[in-house]
This record gives sequence, C-alpha cells and structure tokens, in this order.
Amino acid sequence: MTQSEADRTELDPAELAARFQAERTRLRSVAYRMLGSLSEAEDAVQESWLRLQRADAADVRNLSGWLTTVVGRICLDMLRTRASRREDPLDPGTSEVHVPDPVIRPVDPAQEVELADTVGVALLVVMDTLAPAERLVFVLHDMFAVPFEELAPIVERTPAATRQLASRARRRVQGATAPSGTDIARQRVVVDAWLAATRVGDFEALLELLDPDVLLRVDAGGGTASTLLRGALDVAKQAAFYGQLASGSYAALVGDTLGLVQAPRGQAVAVLAFTFQDGKVIGVDIIADPPRLAALNIPTP
Repeated sequence: MTQSEADRTELDPAELAARFQAERTRLRSVAYRMLGSLSEAEDAVQESWLRLQRADAADVRNLSGWLTTVVGRICLDMLRTRASRREDPLDPGTSEVHVPDPVIRPVDPAQEVELADTVGVALLVVMDTLAPAERLVFVLHDMFAVPFEELAPIVERTPAATRQLASRARRRVQGATAPSGTDIARQRVVVDAWLAATRVGDFEALLELLDPDVLLRVDAGGGTASTLLRGALDVAKQAAFYGQLASGSYAALVGDTLGLVQAPRGQAVAVLAFTFQDGKVIGVDIIADPPRLAALNIPTP
C-alpha cells in the first residue's frame, strides 16, 4: 500500500486524534509565526482540529499538508480581521506600539528548543508590518517550504504572483532584521552589564551598551500610554529611571536572544527582549501589560 493510499484509509476517532496531536507542535509553530500571539496561535490550532472533525478524513490524502493549509487559512482570516481594525499594517516607526508575544525560557543551553521558540521578537515586529497575504506566503514558503502552487489558491493569486508576494515580503524582512552577529556568551555579558548599570543608575555605562540609533518600544496595554523612543540618550535615560526594578530582574531567553524579566517582588512586571548587533543593543522591546504577562508562562529564575 502506498503512503497516499494509507492516508486515505478511514481513521477511527482515537487514531485521528492521535495523529492530530502528533502535528500539534508544528501547527502551533506555523500559527505563532503567522500571528505573533501565543493565545491566538493556540486558538487557530484548536479551530483546525474542529474543522478536521467536520471533514471527511478518509478523503484527506496528506493529513500534515491538509492541516498546514487549514491553519494557514484560519490565520489569514484572523490577520485580515486584525488589519480591518486599523487602516494600515503596523509600522515600527509609528507611535502605535505593539510588541508580539515572546516565548520565554530559562537560560539552559542543554534544554531542547521547540521550533516556535526560535522566533525573535524583532522578526515578529517586522512581520507585523506585512500585509496578511504577504505574511502567509513568507511564513509557509520560506519557513515551512510549502510550494507556491499550494499557496496560490489560499491567497487567490497565480503561483507567479504568489512568488512575487513572497519576494516582496522577504525583502522587507531582510532589510529590517540584520543578523545579530552577537553570540550567546557576548549577549550574556551585555545583559549582565545592563543589569549592573541600571541597578546603580550608571548612565554612561548604559550608553556604552547601546547603538546610537537604538529603538525602544514599550507595550503597556490596558489603556496606558505606550512608549516609543529612538536614540541612545533617550533609551539610556529611560533605563536608568526604572533602575529600581533591576533588583528583582533575571536573565531569560526571550524569543531567540537573551533578555530580562523584571520581577521586583517576585511578580513579573515587565519582560525585556533585546536585539543585538555586533555586541551592541539595537532594539529593546518591552511588554508591561499585566494580562499579557500573566498569559506568557514566565519561568522563575
């Protein structure tokens, strides 16, 4: 029996559920890259399970590919709904601030890292500026190797036009996210120096860590005014001002780089995601929205 014939064999509910569970981690990775939200990614995966239950599984030739396509369609609809609430996609240079959900892990090089855990906050921020169709083809083709011929019907374009969408998205992403050039050991030195400088309000030491054009985004949520600052002087002043939070801070892997969790009384009040370039901090993305922090499953030190 061929693999195609095996996939067409009727599955009982328990076997179907087991096969879906085997796909869940990968599907969550797809949805997380598409949406930049852990809770929305989980919602999209759960919706794909509901659609699978309503479908005739015996007619599904390739369950993995079918589920990937379904999750892609669900995420595309969610992105379009999100975009309809604002006139244009978010631009990192605008005053409107949104920091995507990071995956946060303890600093443990021996820990097995899931696929979703390798996405950096800086990349997700840039991907938020893409149109929904651009984001879908970029994620599914460039990150998950889905052929353009399979993506074209989802975005209602020809394969050639779909290829152009991916190319345009790729240029925008590559133009805005340079390689870090800073290994984990060097990142740890910078993060430790940041903590030491903020604890004593050492403004000059903070300046040494920052790129002159560093960009800081603070997503406070809850109706609180968010912050967008550019330039080492302003970012250093902000960091020094909040130095009292450093006493309860600890390093963690935030997305794909080292960052900080600020927990002055054992309760996380902010998560800092750093973007590094050549040993300097070129970006600081901060989540200080209590409901979002509570949903991030932040590890204790």
